Amino acid sequence: FFSVCCKMKAFRRVLQQAGGDAIRLALQSEFKIHSPEGTEDFKGPNDYTECTKDQLIGFFKEMVRIRRMETKASQMYTQKKIRGFCHLYIGQEAICVGAESSLTFSDAIITAYRDHAWHLTRGGTVTEVIGEMQGKSSGCSKGKGGSMHMYKAENNFYGGNGIVGAQCPVGAGIAFGQAYENPEKPTGVTLALYGDGAANQGQLYEAMNMASIWNIPCIFICENNQFAMGTSVIRGSAQQVFYKRSVYLPGLWVDGMDVLACREAMRYAKEWCMSGKGPICMEMQTYRYMGHSMSDPGTSYRTRDEVQKVKEERDCITKLSARLVAEGLATEAELKDLEKKTNKEVDKEIAAVEAHEPISFEEIGTDIYDVPVTVRSCDHTVIYGSK
Repeated sequence: FFSVCCKMKAFRRVLQQAGGDAIRLALQSEFKIHSPEGTEDFKGPNDYTECTKDQLIGFFKEMVRIRRMETKASQMYTQKKIRGFCHLYIGQEAICVGAESSLTFSDAIITAYRDHAWHLTRGGTVTEVIGEMQGKSSGCSKGKGGSMHMYKAENNFYGGNGIVGAQCPVGAGIAFGQAYENPEKPTGVTLALYGDGAANQGQLYEAMNMASIWNIPCIFICENNQFAMGTSVIRGSAQQVFYKRSVYLPGLWVDGMDVLACREAMRYAKEWCMSGKGPICMEMQTYRYMGHSMSDPGTSYRTRDEVQKVKEERDCITKLSARLVAEGLATEAELKDLEKKTNKEVDKEIAAVEAHEPISFEEIGTDIYDVPVTVRSCDHTVIYGSK
């Protein structure tokens, strides 16, 4: 990160004390808003965000932690320590870290199968994520779900869903529950996240329609990483302005490579929904460095030079580290040391997971069958669901 950071032009902004230890930082990117008829008071977020120095350093550490975990997962996949589907979040870390900083665990999140990072920001651990991908009993779903099915129910994280776009109507249902008792004062908001490929799914628009009719606090978020399952948005979508797709919902475009912009956008979106004004459609434009999944090299529909250019000019970790240095909030040496320390913490946790026992044969069907089902193998016979 730091070889690039040193080459970047400093972009100092005026800092103002915002009360206590909070710092007001002008944003480097601009928002785009869509205000349909009847939502003229949808003015968009501020052009600044407020947070403490500790929070800023925390954003940097969390993005580094996610990237290290995902990078190690990529290595373990090639070593056949992780099998099946595996969709990595490398390059997109600013979205989950920034958005989560404006939420609480009373708010709910449901996403598709690129879910490892969201499990971490919802209070999960590297052990739970890697253990799940390796089929270990220490995994968040006891090793039964794998990469695409991370869950943390106690913190309102509902996965981890393998069917493209299917999480969106479920997210609308979760939000419906949050507003059921008092639509004008819901208990929280729900983020229903989907990709640019899923943006062409019919069920998404059915969910948006119901959410709008019932005025429920659902934030539909398109994580636009540009290439769906391997097709550029230019080739796969007749209309690529995803934050305007719903037409009748207020929309917001956000630079998904800027963690501070993601934080402020989510603060505004939550405030809108919690005031009983109904759902929002957001587009967070980002870029995935890896292929769609580990089975996709990611080079048949874009060039390596294109990926490298994004890394050099827009990388979310580099961008924040450069900002911290430019504002005098940290030195390059301090951030370098923090990066090394964080990487070692992740590596240590992963090494411990590799020593964990895989899920037992007797456990495989537990919590799945509620009626007796006999499963036989060469040397085992187990009846699952027996009372």
